[in-house]
Amino acid sequence: MMSPDFIALLICLVLGLGLAIPSNTCIVMGNLDIIRKKGKLSPTDGIFLAKGIVNILLQCLLTLQGILYVFSQEILFNRQLYVFVNISRYFLTSYSFWLTFWLSAHYCTSITNLSYGFFIWIKRIVSNFLSHLLFLTALGVFIVTLPIIWTLTVDRIIQSSENSTGSSIIIFHETFSYFVPVNILGCILPFFLSLLCLVLTSSFLLRHVWRVKNNDSGSTRPNLQAHVTALRTIFFLLLILTLFCISRAFRFLENFSLFAISWTLRLFSSSAEAAVIFQASNKLRRIILRRFWTRSRRNAET
Repeated sequence: MMSPDFIALLICLVLGLGLAIPSNTCIVMGNLDIIRKKGKLSPTDGIFLAKGIVNILLQCLLTLQGILYVFSQEILFNRQLYVFVNISRYFLTSYSFWLTFWLSAHYCTSITNLSYGFFIWIKRIVSNFLSHLLFLTALGVFIVTLPIIWTLTVDRIIQSSENSTGSSIIIFHETFSYFVPVNILGCILPFFLSLLCLVLTSSFLLRHVWRVKNNDSGSTRPNLQAHVTALRTIFFLLLILTLFCISRAFRFLENFSLFAISWTLRLFSSSAEAAVIFQASNKLRRIILRRFWTRSRRNAET
């Protein structure tokens, strides 16, 4: 008989997969439609496309990991499979963090127009070399995560049956000397860089609004809706990353309730990011609505 905790986990797995795959598939297909019509993507659309692909792969991986955890922990903790799952999970998670940073940097440099050499350089490479930038970032993240193959050690053995003669499950964990650098380079560094972009963008917009408000020239106030949307996008993506980091911290606590919360936060992070992307891109919303409207009309005619 399956325990209620495992049943709840399975429900979260199904709901997370059902929300994340269609929403992120719409993001991917919408951006591919833009490429087909225009031949290229803007920097934001290119990052959104990469985000959609990463979220689909990460959601599938987390769902597979959760299903194996519920039904067959012996297979999950096989060393070869465990290494593959952890390398893939670390890679996709870290790459998602860095995609958030590049999106935040693009918004920041586009809105603030800072004259410092570093920001001018960031703006230039994001605008002109985005595809190369995303490839090099993926390559760097993969190189950082690859050493997990040689850093796994046995943590403990759990008896899978009530008597002592039952089969056992070997639990692996990463060594501390690997765990700290990979999380600093893959999660903490892009998170704080994104936070810096958020602070710079917010301060610039606040100063700009204050100057316009106190301007006595009678000129028309500019429309800042696009800037506010960019700022809101950075904020919500950072919030999702924060919750994701908290969920990863919960897994070190020997408490199944916190473990379940950790899995729930991770399983719904991909669909939450898709919602943030949809609110940030008018083009994607128009493409998706047009496709659904066309399909519904075809169904009605038939």
